[in-house]
Parts: sequence; structure tokens; C-alpha cells
Amino acid sequence: MSELESIARRAMVARGLVPDFSPAAIAEANAMTEPPLPAGASIRDLRHLLWASIDNDTSRDLDQLSVAEALGGGATKIFVAVADVDALVKKHSAIDRHAEANTTSVYTAAEVFPMLPEKLSTNLTSLNEGEERMALVVEMVVSQAGTVTASEIYRAAVVNRAKLAYDSVAAWLDGTAPEPPRAAAVRGMDEQLRMQDRVAHAMRKLRYDHGALNLQTPEAQAVFDAGELTDLLPDEPNRAKELIEDFMIAANGTTARFLTAKGFPTLRRVLRSPERWGRIVALAAATGDHLPPAPDGKALAQFLTKRMSEDPKGFADLSLSVVKSLGRGEYVLDPAGKKTEGHFGLAVSDYTHSTAPNRRFPDLLTQRLLKAALAGDAPPYSNDELGKLAQHCTDQETNAAKVERQVRKSAAAQLLVSRIGQQFDAIVTGVNAAGTWVRVAHPSAEGMLIRGGKGLDVGDRTRVSLVHADVARGFIDFARAGHG
Repeated sequence: MSELESIARRAMVARGLVPDFSPAAIAEANAMTEPPLPAGASIRDLRHLLWASIDNDTSRDLDQLSVAEALGGGATKIFVAVADVDALVKKHSAIDRHAEANTTSVYTAAEVFPMLPEKLSTNLTSLNEGEERMALVVEMVVSQAGTVTASEIYRAAVVNRAKLAYDSVAAWLDGTAPEPPRAAAVRGMDEQLRMQDRVAHAMRKLRYDHGALNLQTPEAQAVFDAGELTDLLPDEPNRAKELIEDFMIAANGTTARFLTAKGFPTLRRVLRSPERWGRIVALAAATGDHLPPAPDGKALAQFLTKRMSEDPKGFADLSLSVVKSLGRGEYVLDPAGKKTEGHFGLAVSDYTHSTAPNRRFPDLLTQRLLKAALAGDAPPYSNDELGKLAQHCTDQETNAAKVERQVRKSAAAQLLVSRIGQQFDAIVTGVNAAGTWVRVAHPSAEGMLIRGGKGLDVGDRTRVSLVHADVARGFIDFARAGHG
């Protein structure tokens, strides 16, 4: 076991996360040999459609597929298929108890700790290429302007015709690379992808017009060569990632409204009004722009669009500063018939997480609610249970993020330990009673400013010297240039 793997496992335990599956969960997984097959008159057969997945190059846990169908008057029908994980992972099973304990897959620079055993998440409950699978399908009619005008949710049998990757699809859509071979091998897939891209663009434009925030905060991804960590590089946004993001946002909103219409409680994903709006106002003022004194999503969205156009190279740093000031998202119970706060960043009032049940427990909970609503059954969880699970999912998501950040910092320290004394350009990413934090770009790393932090705030740029790097503890210390 490498040093980073040991650090990752210790961090998991320290944050109340379980790194390994119990013997009972392993036994349950070993007993499963086949994916669930279509059964029942309510299951629709959509295996003939040109479904495709678009995900990271290394992804093996495929949660969703998409396909489009042209309608008259410029409208398009978008289908999003979500893996039916609940068909195998039953409530209160040993596998379910592990998923409920962690609530999420944890992706560290050293090791991935999946929420479900890989026999399920990368095989039996994954929408793998060429394999017949059960899914919950969100069907949406989208107007030429990007508005969802009608929707339906049902269970169906699907087959993934092409396992595609973000980068190669984006390069092809941008005209800088040929069509990905797996797409080219499927007749009609090229027009499918272009149609989906057009619809996603219209949906995205409409969201931005309504005040959704266009932020670019790429997380650092570990780069290995022959098993050795060689760099940490940001995972940059692209056109294919935006396509999937737009469809997932629409599917999640449709799911939330469907459950509410059925009189069911929902587990909503919310981002409240910014915690530090005053700092965001100050960031805008520093660029010569003006934001109102009270939180205003549309005004912030317009400011961000302008800055992305005028300073594309500095936009990621500005985005990070804004994100730090917005605060974190959280899960909350929305009882049937009540109304909770919406998602400030997405400018939507109805939003849940439902499209990644292989890797997020809230999505599995939502899937069980959906299946009960479709079957005409009572909700499988009481409001009290869902309220407690919402808080637990929020807490564990925070813990998982801290583990990922801690291991990322240890990985960065490993890359920087031989560069003590070197200077870097940095941006301030955090200021609180404990200290001031800065981020450098190459490698992408965050550390504490142990000297010279007075007077700095989130978003400020400065020059720093590397003072210390501790791999075991993930500590990286900088001093402001000229401060010893």
C-alpha cells in the first residue's frame, strides 16, 4: 500500500466514513449474478433507441444515458435513463447500510472508495455498453427556446449503444477532432449528439437568462505515470460536460416536481442565499463593476458572464472566490405540500438529486420514492426518517469533501516537497479565524499562508514562497513574498 493510500484510509476513518465493505455486504454482492431483467406490463421497451453514455474517460460506474427525438415546431423530446439501482440494492440490506453510512463514493487522488461494491456499480447496476438494463426514464419535451413544456417518468428497458467520453465528444463538437470511434460505429449517433448539443445549449441559455451562475471551478485531478504521481491538473469544463449537466439539471427538476405532484415528500438539494454577499460585491467592485447590496442572482450571473468574456484566463480564480463566498449546498426535507428554499446557484426552486444512484445515496432514496409513486404505494420513508437522512447526507458529503481535499493536499505536498523556497503566483481562497489560505496553479495546490496574510481576503492575488510541505499531514505552508 502506498503512502497516499494509507493517508486516504486514515482520513476516511477519522471523518466517520467506512473504507471497506462488511463481510455481509460482500456476501450479498457475491450472491448476485444477473442484472434485473424487464418484467411487468408497466415496463416500457426502449431498447431500440440510440442511447449513449457520456462520462469521464476512466468512469466505469455509468449512472445515466440520454437520447433525443425531433418533434414538430422546433421542439425536441429528451430522454434521460437512470440506472435502476434499487432493483438490486434493497432497503436495509447490508449493502444499503454501507451506502447509507457513507452516502457517497469518495474519489481521492490515491484510491476510490465506492458507495456500492464494484460488482454492482461497474457491472450489474451500471448502464454498460451493449448490455440490457432496467432504468427509470425521465422524458421531457423541450421547446426551441429551451423550456420543458411537458414531462413523464416511467420504468423502461434500455441498452447503451455507445460508451463515450467527455473530452473526445467535446473536441468533435468543437470541430477540432474526428468523431469518436464508438460514436462513428453507430449509425445515426452523430446526428443524435448534435441534436442533444443544440437542445442543451438552448436550455443552458435559458437558465443563464433566469439567473443561473456560470462558474468554472475545476478540481485538481491526479496524473499518474506507471503508477507514480506526476502532477495535479484541473479538470477543465467543456461542451460535452455542459450537455450532460444541462440534461441532469432538467431531469432533477422534473423529478422533484413529479414527486410533489404525487403528494410525496422529497429530499431537495438547496443552496441558500450567499453567506458572504458583501465579499462578492467587493470582488465586483475591484473590477469596476457594481452589484446591488442585497443578494441578486440575475445581477451576479450578468457580472460573471461579463468577466468571463473580458478575462477568460482569470475567470476560474474569480469563480473559486465566488464559490467560497456562496457557501455549501445541502440536503433538506421538503414535506408534501410545503415549499423549501431553492438553489441559488442554479436559479431553480424545484431541485433534487436523482441521476447518480450508483454513487450518491440521496439519489437512491429519491429513486425509491419515485418507484413507490409510480406503483401507487405509500412513501417508503417517513418525513422524520427523510429529515434525519437529509442532515446525515449533508454531513457525510462534507466529510467526504474533506477527505478528498486532505488526500489532494498530501498529493500536492508530495509533488512540492522538493521545491521549498520557490516562489509562486497565488490567489487567496479562504480567510477565517484559523488563518488565510492560498492556491497556486502548478501544481494545483492549496496551502496556508503562515506569514503576511494580514489585510488579504478571498479573491486577492499575491506572490508567495513555499516554506514547508508535510506529505503525511497534508500541510503546505506559504509565506507572502517579502515577509520572511
